[in-house]
Amino acid sequence: MKQIVVFGATGYTGRLVVAALAGRGVRPVLAGRSQQRLRELSQRYGGLDTAIAEVTQPHSVRALVEDGDVLVSTVGPFLRYGEPALEAAVAAGAHYVDCTGEAGFVRRVFGEYGRRAQDADCVLLTAFGYDFVPGNLAGALAARAAGGQASRVEIGYFTAGDPRRGLSSGTRATMATGIGQQVHALVAGQLVLAPFARRVRVFADGGRRRPAGLLGGTEPLALPRVAPALTDVAVFLGWFAGATRLLQVGSYVLPLLVRTPGIAAVLRRHGEQALARTGQGPDEQQRSAAAGESIVIAVAADRGGRELASVRLRGINGYDLTGRLLAWAAAQLAPGRVTTAGALGPVDAFGVEALEGACREAGLGRD
Repeated sequence: MKQIVVFGATGYTGRLVVAALAGRGVRPVLAGRSQQRLRELSQRYGGLDTAIAEVTQPHSVRALVEDGDVLVSTVGPFLRYGEPALEAAVAAGAHYVDCTGEAGFVRRVFGEYGRRAQDADCVLLTAFGYDFVPGNLAGALAARAAGGQASRVEIGYFTAGDPRRGLSSGTRATMATGIGQQVHALVAGQLVLAPFARRVRVFADGGRRRPAGLLGGTEPLALPRVAPALTDVAVFLGWFAGATRLLQVGSYVLPLLVRTPGIAAVLRRHGEQALARTGQGPDEQQRSAAAGESIVIAVAADRGGRELASVRLRGINGYDLTGRLLAWAAAQLAPGRVTTAGALGPVDAFGVEALEGACREAGLGRD
């Protein structure tokens, strides 16, 4: 088996990935910029190999992997820091998996790097965590339940409580630096860009109505590959409940504000302050609280908007889920169990049955 390298191993998500790999009996190489923190983490797992790598020195990242290895990248925000690891993997012919939730980075992986990965005979699995594996699975299951008659799938991401109370420093930094970035949806077979929450969709969840704002994700790019009848795929984030409509209004105002010099400077300063806080996040007890549970709903409909099928997934908090899914994907890639090269979605990489089994093992299943 080729080696698995976790880049950003001492960060919050990186530590969760290392723990999940160790639980599988895998001994990954730990990579990051702090030798002391790497040494401490290594000793916790019986002396794992370590390597110093820094995004500002791309050659150090390139040195982490060789042909057929697996590079797990947890170093974000990915639009700012993610390219060195992605470039290193493609240049080496190594497989790559990351935990981004940034729509712009997802588009870059599928667009710019997908063909290069095919030529290098390696696999790129971007956003392989809470963002956006559950929606791919739920969307594929809903499309299949519709018997191939669905042309539209809409997916909503929710939690049982308020997720903003338990965000990691990395998530906060991504949100702070990503203000004003464009999300996307597949509309009539074309990828369309729009500001976050420009569209709002209300999902029926039992007796509850859950509003959610347009988010983006891998689903609009990947689901039509496994369900060719789909012409419209959209992903929505329902973290903000009743404030979602205010975010929709803000989607018209924010593009103007970010171009205002004084306000733009304040936003940049806030982003830099968020970036300075690293490796922090909710502890195990906070993550296991019921309020942190993940809920994902996918609705398949025909061209006229008639609902044909729906799937609801429920599971553990997004951080533990992400760590376990990244570890599972890396463990599948290392022995070469994915034989199709390029930028892949979760379902076209592994198939519905294997992915559903992996999600169930990780703590997410049909409710």
